[in-house]
Amino acid sequence: MCILMKHFCSSSVSEDLGCRRGEFSRKHYGSVELLISSDADGAIQRAGRFRVENGSTDEIAGYTPGTWHRTDVHLENPEYYTRWYFKYFLGKVHQNYIGTDSEKNPFFLSVVLSDQNNQRVPQYHSILWRKTGTQKICLPYSPTKTLSVKSILSAMSLEKFEKGPREIFHPDIQKDLLVLEEQEGSVNFKFGVLYAKDGQLTDDEMFSNETGSESFQRFLHLLGDTITLKGWTGYRGGLDTKNDTTGTFSIYTVYQGHEIMFHVSTMLPYSRENKQQVERKRHIGNDIVTIVFQEGEETAPAFKPSMIRSHFTHIFALVRYNKQNDSYRLKIFSEESVPLFGPPLPSPPVFTNHQEFRDFVLVKLINGEKATLETPTFSQKRQRTLDMLIRSLYQDLMPDLHKNMLNRRSFSDVLPESPKSTRKKEEARQAEFVRLGQALKLKTGVKGDTPATLATTSFCKKEPWESQSFCSNFPHEVVCADSWGKSLLVSTDAGVLLIDDGQTAVQVFDKTLQIKQMHVLEALDYLIARTDKGKDSRLLVFRLSSVQKDIETKQVIRSKYDCRENKLERTKGCHLYAINTHHGSELRIVVAIRNKLLLITKKYNPCNSLTGSSPSPVEEFQYIREICLSDPPVVMTLVDGPTEDSDNMICVAYRHQFDLVNESTGESYRLHHIEANKVNFVAAIDVYEDGEAGLLLCYNYVCQYRKVYPFNGGSPLIQPSAYDFHFCWNQVPYAVVCAFPYILAFTTDSIEIRLVVNGNLVHTAVVPELQLVASRSDIYFKATAAVSGSSHSNSKEMSSRSSPQTPTAYDMSECSLSSSEGEVTCKNLYKIPLSNLVGRSIERPLKSPLTPKVVTTPTSSGITSLPVTHSLSLSRMEIKEIANRTRKELLGLLDEPIPKTEGAQKQKKIPRRQSDPKQGAVRSTSSDRIISASFESYSEGRHLSTSSDPDSVANREESSPFSYPFHLTSLYDEDIIDLK
Repeated sequence: MCILMKHFCSSSVSEDLGCRRGEFSRKHYGSVELLISSDADGAIQRAGRFRVENGSTDEIAGYTPGTWHRTDVHLENPEYYTRWYFKYFLGKVHQNYIGTDSEKNPFFLSVVLSDQNNQRVPQYHSILWRKTGTQKICLPYSPTKTLSVKSILSAMSLEKFEKGPREIFHPDIQKDLLVLEEQEGSVNFKFGVLYAKDGQLTDDEMFSNETGSESFQRFLHLLGDTITLKGWTGYRGGLDTKNDTTGTFSIYTVYQGHEIMFHVSTMLPYSRENKQQVERKRHIGNDIVTIVFQEGEETAPAFKPSMIRSHFTHIFALVRYNKQNDSYRLKIFSEESVPLFGPPLPSPPVFTNHQEFRDFVLVKLINGEKATLETPTFSQKRQRTLDMLIRSLYQDLMPDLHKNMLNRRSFSDVLPESPKSTRKKEEARQAEFVRLGQALKLKTGVKGDTPATLATTSFCKKEPWESQSFCSNFPHEVVCADSWGKSLLVSTDAGVLLIDDGQTAVQVFDKTLQIKQMHVLEALDYLIARTDKGKDSRLLVFRLSSVQKDIETKQVIRSKYDCRENKLERTKGCHLYAINTHHGSELRIVVAIRNKLLLITKKYNPCNSLTGSSPSPVEEFQYIREICLSDPPVVMTLVDGPTEDSDNMICVAYRHQFDLVNESTGESYRLHHIEANKVNFVAAIDVYEDGEAGLLLCYNYVCQYRKVYPFNGGSPLIQPSAYDFHFCWNQVPYAVVCAFPYILAFTTDSIEIRLVVNGNLVHTAVVPELQLVASRSDIYFKATAAVSGSSHSNSKEMSSRSSPQTPTAYDMSECSLSSSEGEVTCKNLYKIPLSNLVGRSIERPLKSPLTPKVVTTPTSSGITSLPVTHSLSLSRMEIKEIANRTRKELLGLLDEPIPKTEGAQKQKKIPRRQSDPKQGAVRSTSSDRIISASFESYSEGRHLSTSSDPDSVANREESSPFSYPFHLTSLYDEDIIDLK
């Protein structure tokens, strides 16, 4: 009993952590305030409503000091993942279609068959261009099933047309579509920097400062490098680089592939006659984001955005420097209409590490400008521009309808076979198409307008979603699983196994017991499982301590016939069940038997735990009521009410809707109706914002957040709210996991990671043949690593079966099926610790059921070496061969070599790169930075290591106490992600 109590005590930390991951608060992102500024006489000058972020004092309440650490400092919607046309389409054979919808609005559709980040996962990437914006989705590739334009548009909820889509063959369409993609926002940024002395309360005073203090100069040096504007060939941010009319020097940097030019008030031209300093205001006043560096003590009158007369600036970052402890304090003001953006400020918002402060500020400002572009002021202008460009392009193409520039392949296969008589002509057209696209891609890179390539990501930065190898060479098919302490209880085709890292799997039940769904409730000493299928399915309840005793004593493995006493009554024929996630309240189980719901709760009997009596676990449950629905539910989730009395709800999904059902009365209320012909329900996740219930409704490509308000007379208030929002995944997931601040979507070959508060994308990890195994606490998944014997074994196969509309061998040499001949597959289990995602460390290690001894906290000297890991990327020789071949092809497109400009030669005096592996940022000032870095990394096939020793990366990994599963390599337009 003592051992068991210790086991529960340690494992409850994991369960509590799993419950808290669905709890979040928008207060971490500030609160809206009315800010008023007045002159020296007290008269009100201006007023405005801004969301003020000053660090929340509540977010760390109740937690031990030292257990809180930041994990969410990420660029949101990075261009490397969002600029699809540049990354996947440009310079490759792809199809472009034109058409008009039912409202006679023109649209363009682009489709390409490409490899997913060199991971041998061929996919269709599709972009729909409309006046309202772009829609991007991924569709799976099947060699036996063709894909039509109609099915692609149907997946994008576009099913009615005024004119059917027709294919555009002219290669110049690539230039126009690249212009359309550039309307999403600039790759490079310009930020204002305003210096304010102590006591200055008006913008005229701030803009009139000729020079800054020593601390202000150190801050500028922290932001970037001082460059000479005359002759500057990089991104100039609207500054004059020929005649010095906007100053002589400026501050410039590159952060994660983004060029940033700072408009510094003290470096812009100063006029003694003009008190308003119009020239300075012309630049800084037209910046969306402005940094205000204010001198003086914190008790002095603080800066307010209403002090600045600008209708364009939406975000102000107030920076103060403290000489006593050499730290920076940050405060963010965002105009009320700007959507939430991260990262949230720490509490308190004080940074003693200057490089961490620089990273935080740059990420915050970049995310802030992107969020501002979604406000009505900018989004309406962008829509008008996009509508004008699309209509103009449509009108230019329509006269060529009868000149064979457009061909009516409206609802045929996307990649059809061409007749042999026209194949040579088609191949010549494709070659010209690829040549023009690659030249356009190279030209865009030279200009510096290429999306970030993540070349600055280093091994030293450990991302929270990085996985750890849990079990290598797992041979069984996984049906379902749940974590048990540090172990994993898995239902497979060979029975139910208990797996622990580094230990031999132990069989708990034989294969006669087919468990389809399970929950391990350690704090309550229960194992709940749904077994079999159809009419024979049942809900079983086991006592965990009894199962653990059988494991420790190595008794006979239980079979289906040994579990007759564990069946819950009235559950025969159940096809689904759900339990409440917050175990602080009473345990509630809802069992679905066709269109009937059975509510079952745990009996309250405190005497058993005191007297030591151990009745059958089935006897501890009681049947409450039965609720009838109109249809059998596909998805079911329990929602805890605020009073935990009679306001608990059940969210069910069926047909084309999500409904809320009152557990007490059985009344149902329509929560959300789906306007689509086909609905693929994924999940309904209960989340709790500041204690109030909300639901993330996931179906098809959509994830919608709906807030469920407290009851009013027994009915929930279901109405549109300003808190509601929705976003779209790039690929239809089969499972969604919430771990605040992240929400992860699992597809068959990728993990898409977004933020819960705004749905912004932060990362996409390509994982071939991915299967989510368990996610109630730590996240476990299974992936297949394909080890190819030869780098040429698949390119010929792809070339032989490719049609003229399919990318050729040098475009798709890495696109091969994992089941290709000559390959050996190995299936491994991986683990993403929940504590890394939610940002709180577990001080007490969890106890595994396989090790009954008391577990002590390991010291740093006791860290054991990591197990051997398996790579899912191409080999170094494959990368080098592909890179060399592609480099020759790209250079072969140029008539003459690219000469170095005079400005580039002058800039050699400036340090080429200043890199700090701890900050993960590269600061570059050379105009040829993109081409040289891309070709060097591409041709050498190197990872992000400054060492030429091929074993240096492996040596570093072996000496590290962490596992780095997602390694990024700076190829020209692709990255390679390794699972470890």
